Amino acid sequence: MKGDRVEIVIDAGGSPRTYEVVATRAGRRVEVATRRGLVEVSEVTRSGTAVRTARFMSSRILALVEHPADEDSAIRHSTDEP
Repeated sequence: MKGDRVEIVIDAGGSPRTYEVVATRAGRRVEVATRRGLVEVSEVTRSGTAVRTARFMSSRILALVEHPADEDSAIRHSTDEP
């Protein structure tokens, strides 16, 4: 859903760096997958096609925070009630 976002904080040597992957359009979502020492965060369309993907080494990740979209506001926007 538009509004889904994932924050990733990594250890970049001297100071931590923060990255965000956000679902930019309606119908898209953000998925997180962990594979063989890598964490992949992808923005995915309704049909399952990855639009953008960010990959991070799992040993460098300090925090990974998922912020799901507020479903109540999504329902309100889709019905367009005054």
